[in-house]
Amino acid sequence: MTVTATLPASTVYDLGPARSLSCRECGHQIPLAAEFACPECFGPLEIAYEFGTVTREQIEAGPKSIWRYACLLPVPSDVTRHPNTDPGMTRLLRADRLGAELGLRNLWLKDDTGNPTHSFKDRVVAVALAAARELGFSVLACPSTGNLANAVAAAAARAGWRSVVLVPSSLEQAKILMTAVYDTTLIAVNGTYDDVNRLATELAAEEEDWAFVNVNVRPYYAEGSKTLGYEVAEQLGWRLPEQIVIPVASGSQLTKVDKAFTEFGDLGLVESTPYRIFGAQASGCSPVSRAFAEGHDVVRPVRPDTIARSLAIGNPADGPYVLDSVRRTGGAVTDVSDAEVVEGIRLLARTEGVFAETAGGVTVACTRKLLAEGRLDPDADTVLLITGDGLKTLDAVADHVGPTATVDISTAAVREALRG
Repeated sequence: MTVTATLPASTVYDLGPARSLSCRECGHQIPLAAEFACPECFGPLEIAYEFGTVTREQIEAGPKSIWRYACLLPVPSDVTRHPNTDPGMTRLLRADRLGAELGLRNLWLKDDTGNPTHSFKDRVVAVALAAARELGFSVLACPSTGNLANAVAAAAARAGWRSVVLVPSSLEQAKILMTAVYDTTLIAVNGTYDDVNRLATELAAEEEDWAFVNVNVRPYYAEGSKTLGYEVAEQLGWRLPEQIVIPVASGSQLTKVDKAFTEFGDLGLVESTPYRIFGAQASGCSPVSRAFAEGHDVVRPVRPDTIARSLAIGNPADGPYVLDSVRRTGGAVTDVSDAEVVEGIRLLARTEGVFAETAGGVTVACTRKLLAEGRLDPDADTVLLITGDGLKTLDAVADHVGPTATVDISTAAVREALRG
């Protein structure tokens, strides 16, 4: 994991073990900067590292947050000195009742609803903010399907930064309110997320002080998802799961969990045992699942039409790399209908007391489908990523749940309702 290329002189940033930006397509390297596209082939850039010695004891002695893994992330060495939302170290739940319903004998839930704004996006934004501060930015910004908007607005408020957030105007009202309450500049755009993302890319080229977390500082931001993989391995007793099911929007989360498992193995923190990665999408926005089923290496964009709005990215930036990860590990990508998404949300809540947003319903429902198709091993250690809180997507279940009965004020009326 060393950087061997000779890089031109540039500003020297303190970004921990990060040493350069490397193109995922052609391997060309450039110095650390706020760049996301390779100058040679326009491929996506990612962080290249030079890790030192890292031990389990060193990690276990760290903060109860993602910063216990700071030595593996592109963040300054003094990252904990600056105000941040300090996400991470969310619970890993043994899910025997859900497992019994699905037919999985060793099932775990990585429940990221416990993060500061109740989704995994707090992880990636925390890393992006730390890197953006070192790179000299002063405004935190993003295009978002909702969860990222919440996380950016909250992190900026905590840090004392200005924030600008762009979202589709059709976004769930709960996510709009959860963003606006932080007094961010919130701009609703009449278009899909892909339209919003293109607009943000144009703005990122014009506004020099704005760090668009998933655009011009995307290589740093994306590394925050590695902490999900790190935590799963640590919480399982320093071992890798045999199977993991991950919801797919841009696809970055899945590829970075894969990267985390590989890094832990290469560093000797876990045994490099085989694992299989599975991707989950909603049928109304399933470009990666479709490409997998058809045996393609490229992902054709689609126009989203699903209640799972947090996954509604019709042109996923990491789609081809998701295909690489699942095929290399022997996994798969599948999709489920909106009705199955709602069933998945309710099943998870009923069996494990976890209320997930629509992405969680996608993950549970896709797990059931993968089992029915014989793709998942019912006896293997399996982890499902639950990445957001159901309070953000109440409209998805509003027509399906409610009072069992409405009665007058009497015990007789209650007993009559119970008999009914």
